[in-house]
Amino acid sequence: MTPFGQQVPMLHTPVPGPVAQAFVDTLARHECPAVTARRARRAATLGAASDDPIVWDTACGANVRDVDGNVFVDLTAGFAVNLLGHRDPRVVAAVHAQADRLLHAMGDAFPDRARIDLLARLAAIAPHDAHGAPLDVALLGLSGSDAIDAAVRTARLATGRAGVLVFDGGYHGLALGVLGLQAYKASFTDPFRDTTHPFATALPWGADPDAVDAVLGGGAIGLVLVEPVQGRGGMRAPPPGWLAMLRAHAHAHGALFALDEIQTGLGRTGALWAGPADGADPDLLCLGKALGGGLPLSACLGTRRVMDAWGASRGEALATQTFLGHPLGCAAALAVLDAIAADDVPARAAALGVRLRDAMAARGFDTTGRGAMVGVVLGARSLAVARALLQRGFLVLPAGRDAEVLALTPPLALTDDQLDAFADALAEVA
Repeated sequence: MTPFGQQVPMLHTPVPGPVAQAFVDTLARHECPAVTARRARRAATLGAASDDPIVWDTACGANVRDVDGNVFVDLTAGFAVNLLGHRDPRVVAAVHAQADRLLHAMGDAFPDRARIDLLARLAAIAPHDAHGAPLDVALLGLSGSDAIDAAVRTARLATGRAGVLVFDGGYHGLALGVLGLQAYKASFTDPFRDTTHPFATALPWGADPDAVDAVLGGGAIGLVLVEPVQGRGGMRAPPPGWLAMLRAHAHAHGALFALDEIQTGLGRTGALWAGPADGADPDLLCLGKALGGGLPLSACLGTRRVMDAWGASRGEALATQTFLGHPLGCAAALAVLDAIAADDVPARAAALGVRLRDAMAARGFDTTGRGAMVGVVLGARSLAVARALLQRGFLVLPAGRDAEVLALTPPLALTDDQLDAFADALAEVA
């Protein structure tokens, strides 16, 4: 029998099943309604399954099993987090070993060994800036928003400027401190417009050098922030040479250049770091998602020169939190970095991306993206197709401002059989 983790979908109930629906009823009573999409039940009136979400119970490799015992193939890797696969045994073993020693340390007051080891490992694989200086100093956090927040604050201290240049379709997190930087959907920012970052300027994705210079020339921008490949914005790769142009123009005007590699970093696009592979060496680099192997962890990497703008701690750190460098997350990240090196993850991601694109092309679909970060161009059908695929046992998400593409960020554990089953199902429903 095919082991769990490598199985094609096996559905035993309507999707979602009765156990999941009971859990979602509880969720509806106790969770803020803004979080999980819950729709009116149709089962009682139409004899069909509801549009409520499934409820996960366990996962392994590229499989998720829900509370009704249905087995799904996950083409999202849990928001691109489980790059290696759900519950990679090396990550699980590292977390168990760490849990047997230490669950919690004390942030900026008393660090633990796992945090120090991780900082050293990140420094060893960090890219360099345009002058060859390594980005070997880090601020750790628990989410991508934390990493972006650290980059914005670092740039403010280093340049004395509050302005940030971002790009249409960019998504940089929803925490209040960074909410104003996303240029993805106005509906995210409009309710909080009076309390979000007031100095953000957005240009079109792929903006020409003159437009970039016009914004930077005013002298108010201290940070140029960009995703090397837009994820939530539609799996959009930049025009050739565009990232390097942004970096050069940022430096010409005294601004720092930061890459949001929260989704692209650690090999997802076929290179360890997507921006440097495209000729754009940053001053700051934000990573997260895959870093923790399923545990919440992020980092903002910078050069010593840039990070020294924070000054030395005098006993009360300017950037800290209770769970800074949490031992379990750091132990998991060390295992992830070991696996990335041992498995040649960038090469595996590039190969998986080729297989995905070939499978899509063979069935008449156009694709966008880079490496194992693929968008299937479906236009207005994407949301309906994603729901239809769920009914067939495949987890996918739409992306783009108008949900115009189906976003595929699968775990590298995805098998050929699972990939082919997905491609066939997509051809049937799209």
